[in-house]
Amino acid sequence: MNVQTKDKRTAEPSATLITIFAIAAGALVANLYYAQPLIAEIGKEIHITPDLAGSISSVTQIGYGVGLFLLVSLADLVENKRLALTLLTLTTVGLVGAATSQSALPFFVASFIVGVCSTAAQVLLPFIAHLVPEAKRGRIVGNVMAGVLTGIMLARPAALFISAHFGWRAVFWFSVILMIVIGSTLFRIMPSHRPATGKHYFHILRSMVGLFRSMPILRERALYQALMFTAFNMFWTAAPIMLADQFGMSQQSIALFALAGAGGALAAPIAGRFADRGYTRIMTIGAMSVLAATSYAADLAVSWQWLAALVVITILFDAAIQTNQITSQRIIFSVPQEVRGRVNAIYMTINFIGGAIGSVLGTITLHWGGWSTTAATGTAIGIILLLIFFVANRSR
Repeated sequence: MNVQTKDKRTAEPSATLITIFAIAAGALVANLYYAQPLIAEIGKEIHITPDLAGSISSVTQIGYGVGLFLLVSLADLVENKRLALTLLTLTTVGLVGAATSQSALPFFVASFIVGVCSTAAQVLLPFIAHLVPEAKRGRIVGNVMAGVLTGIMLARPAALFISAHFGWRAVFWFSVILMIVIGSTLFRIMPSHRPATGKHYFHILRSMVGLFRSMPILRERALYQALMFTAFNMFWTAAPIMLADQFGMSQQSIALFALAGAGGALAAPIAGRFADRGYTRIMTIGAMSVLAATSYAADLAVSWQWLAALVVITILFDAAIQTNQITSQRIIFSVPQEVRGRVNAIYMTINFIGGAIGSVLGTITLHWGGWSTTAATGTAIGIILLLIFFVANRSR
C-alpha cells in the first residue's frame, strides 16, 4: 500500500494499525524515562559520582531534543516508513550499548543515540494524521497520544519493578526486545508514504524558521503546551521525593502511585472526539483551569496527608495535560500535508524545552520551599496560561 500526499483517502487505517502505532510511540518515548529512577544504581556501576548522577537521564533528554529538530523534519522529505524503521533500528543499537556499558563514556554515547532516535515516535504521529480524514483526525491522534502518555507514565514504575528483580541492565534489554517486536510488526503492516517534495534537507531546516514566523496558531499552541509540559515535568520530578518524605513511601509504592497516575491517559481519546467536534476553545480553557486547580489541590492533599485524594488529583492533573496536547495537535495537524512533519518538529521541540525547564524547576522549587512551592508554581502556570489565552484570543 503506497499512500501519496495527494491521495483521496477512501479507507481509514485499521484499528490494528492505530493500536500498533500507539504502542510503538509509547514504547519509544518511554526510553527517555527508564533511567530516571535508577540513576543512583546505574551511577555506582559505571563510576559516576552522586553529584553528576542526574546527567545519566539528561543526556537522553538532550539527544531527544536534538533529534526533534534535526530528524523529525525529515518526515517531509523522505519515505516515512523507511525513516521510522531506521530510527527504530538505531534506537535498538543504542539500548544494547546502554545495557552493556561498563563505564560512563560509552553509556552516555549510547544514551544520546537512544534519545536522538526515539524521536521516531514523532514521525509516527504526523504519519497517522496523513491516513485519516480531517473529521476524525483528533480522535485517531488522541488514541496514539494516549499511548505516548502511557509510555511516559509507565516507564518509571516498569524500570523500578524490573530493576528490583533483575538489575538495571535488564530494563534496557527489555526495551531492546520491545523495539525488535515493534520494528518487525511495523515492517509488515505500516504503509508507505513518500512526501511529494523536491526540496533538500537544508532547505527543509531553513524553512522551519519561516513556518514558525508565518503561523501564529503554531506559536500559540506550542507555547501553551510547553508551559503545560513544564508543570507536568515539575510535578513528576518533585512528586517521588515528596512521597518518600511526606508519606514514607518505598520505591515500589511510588511506582504504584505513578502507575495510578497513568490513568490520565484515558482522557486522550475523549479529548480527540471533542476536538473533532470543534470544542477546542472550551477544552483549552478547561485544561488550563484544571491544571491550576489540581496543582492547588495537590498542596492541600499533602498538607492533610490524604493520599487517596492525591491519587485522584494526579489523574485529573495528567488528564489536563493530555487534553491540551490532543487539542493542540488536532489544530496544528490541520496544516497542509507537505509541511506537517516540520510543523510537528517545531511544536515538539518547543514542548520539549518546556519539559526540560520543568525538570529543573521541580528540583529547585522543592528544595527552596518544599512541596507547597512546587504546587504553587503549578497553580501560577495555570493562571498565566489562562491570561495568555484570553489576551491572544481578544487581540485576534
